[in-house]
Amino acid sequence: MVNWGRLITAMVTPFDEDLNVNYEEAVRLAKKLVEEGNTGLVITGTTGEAPTLKLEEKVKLYEVIKANVNVPIIAGIGTNSTEDTIINGQRAIEAGVDGLLVVTPYYNKPDQKSLYDHFKKVAENLDAPIMLYNVPGRTGCNLLPETVEKLAAIENIVALKEAGGNINQISEIIRRKPKDFLVYSGDDSMTLPAMAVGAYGVVSVCSHIVSKEMREMIDAFVYGDTKKAMEIHLRLFKLFETLFIVSNPIPVKAALNLVDIKVGGLRLPLTEADEKVKGIIRRELENLGKEIVQ
Repeated sequence: MVNWGRLITAMVTPFDEDLNVNYEEAVRLAKKLVEEGNTGLVITGTTGEAPTLKLEEKVKLYEVIKANVNVPIIAGIGTNSTEDTIINGQRAIEAGVDGLLVVTPYYNKPDQKSLYDHFKKVAENLDAPIMLYNVPGRTGCNLLPETVEKLAAIENIVALKEAGGNINQISEIIRRKPKDFLVYSGDDSMTLPAMAVGAYGVVSVCSHIVSKEMREMIDAFVYGDTKKAMEIHLRLFKLFETLFIVSNPIPVKAALNLVDIKVGGLRLPLTEADEKVKGIIRRELENLGKEIVQ
């Protein structure tokens, strides 16, 4: 079983004023997240704006972050081309990452056999532990529990980030999975419900802002203080909703900039949060006692 821990942040990619990758700020953010209790980091996932990053930018991010933090680095390498996914994975492995996050192919809308064949081919060609990533709201296809069960039998497919928002599907996956296969919630608001039915942890967005609180909630649940875990979940619930009021990572980048973590804007086709959205985010940050600097 891999040792990626229970709280993994899917990290944003900071940009400078010209929308070039700000590697210095990326390292600073990674260090902050580790100091606040994160056990691993996903780099160049959905939240990291992977579709608009060049491969060389991704590789440099892996290298500089891996050199500056002491937690596992998991590279988001998935595309809607099996061949390109393998190429991305090879480059990520060469850069020294500890694992690979592979999203279901988007746009193509593969059926379950095609999904199995895709992931099997990727796993056969990449010598690294793989976390499957199911996010049907973005990709247009759903990785079903029976397919996860078959894929989990492949040696280096070791985990799943499940972001379907369906507790019944999570329950069925956990009922079917091997003992050493880890299921992570891919939705912040589902972290506690998913752990209640056997999920291991979360690949989080909101942990950019509330890592300490998320870690406290997870630890409370693991050590049997379910009342405390519930109270933290309910206290954070509005933030969980607020940071997804428009497409991720628009809100979380706005929130980080509001608390003086300079992550910059977004590359098209995503644009920065408007004043109405910023106002909603600002109010929720203030409700949680976060210091606003702009």
